[in-house]
Amino acid sequence: MTSALQPVRPWRLWLVWGVGVAAYVLSVTNRTSLAAVGVDAAVRFDADASTLSMFAVIQLFVYGAMQIPVGLLLDRFGARPIITAGMFLMAVGQLVLAFAPDVGTAIFARMLLGAGDAAIFPSVLRVVSVWFPERQAPFMVQLTGITGQAGQLLAILPMAALLHATSWTVAFGTLAGLGVLFTVLTFAVIRNHPPDRDADVSVNTETGAIRVVTSSADLREGFRESWSHPGTRLAFWSHFTTPFSGTAFVLLWGFPFLTVGEGLTPAMASLIFSVYVVFGMVAGPVIGVLSSRHPTRRSRMLVLPIIGIQVVAWLAVILWPGSSPLWLLFVLAFAMSTGGPGSMIGFDHARTHNPSHRLSTATGITNVGGFLAALLAILFIGIAMDVQGAGTPDTYSLEAFRIAFLTQVPLWLLGATFIVIERGRTRVHLGLDEPRRSRRRGGRPNLGDETDAAS
Repeated sequence: MTSALQPVRPWRLWLVWGVGVAAYVLSVTNRTSLAAVGVDAAVRFDADASTLSMFAVIQLFVYGAMQIPVGLLLDRFGARPIITAGMFLMAVGQLVLAFAPDVGTAIFARMLLGAGDAAIFPSVLRVVSVWFPERQAPFMVQLTGITGQAGQLLAILPMAALLHATSWTVAFGTLAGLGVLFTVLTFAVIRNHPPDRDADVSVNTETGAIRVVTSSADLREGFRESWSHPGTRLAFWSHFTTPFSGTAFVLLWGFPFLTVGEGLTPAMASLIFSVYVVFGMVAGPVIGVLSSRHPTRRSRMLVLPIIGIQVVAWLAVILWPGSSPLWLLFVLAFAMSTGGPGSMIGFDHARTHNPSHRLSTATGITNVGGFLAALLAILFIGIAMDVQGAGTPDTYSLEAFRIAFLTQVPLWLLGATFIVIERGRTRVHLGLDEPRRSRRRGGRPNLGDETDAAS
């Protein structure tokens, strides 16, 4: 928990957050910039399904691998230098991609993009936790996530239109130019803490010890302490399991599936993508309110049902005889759209169970989960397509896509299992349930949900 902030001029508060969240919107646009032009990328680089998957897989691998280092650096240096460096790396990555002559150069460009993207969202969450009072933080986290999803709309419609109206170089060069602009803006506007404070103060929720957050924090100790708390691991698995299906769909495989597999026009596929984003923006506040009002039921009432909704919707699409009706594809879009807002609950867990001097480290650990799962989902789908002999746009088929999308099921099962396990461990850690020895004696285990001590 952070100490209560002294009054800050509202315009300054919202300017800092506004620039930060605008940078996040651009990072989401950059991240999903291949969403509606995946087929164009396959043609430009003569890439099969596995190779096309590597664009997203390597990008997400770098993103995930950078989360914990970014979190440690944020805890040490604050948000301003990290978010500025992230915007610069993304600008360089898009510039390299704009002129990439081959697959190897394009993959390197996506690596730069993933490294820069990794710094943005955790930095904005750091701004929220330091600049806003504790009682506003859950709402502001949801608002940040919801607003950021607008970046997907920019990647789906304007990006594809710009590319088809001009050229690959102009389209991705434009994104690089926007990256340079926000490199300057974030450095000029964002500050590590409000002007009336010269340090971040945290209170350890378990010991009550007050600590000034400085650059001398022991980074290895921060990581070890964060991961050792079952609440952080619960956050990780919640974020692992809820958003990966929508991420894999929007980032790479959704557009080819809808246009080539289901036979929709590009305009209708773009509409489904847009509805997916809008559904997520509408569902976010609802999930946020429910999470705030029912902190002891988050897993049972929100996280696990969200996973179940996605599984049922996907199985309905996969098992439907012939092409799925349009209404079912919109249901699928709605089901996947709940994953993004649902994953924000993971950050609530991280914030609740970690003091400020290791908050960004815990946030980084949590953020690894969703993108690790998305990386695996994208890779498995691509491999499954190639194994079936459907590795290029000319050989894509509805049946191949359906079988490939079944590879998501083991990830849901794995994540849901660990959510239940870590939920129980969190309750034991907080003293709300008896240790496991009571279960060995034949007592019925109590696996109630974790309690948000700060709520």
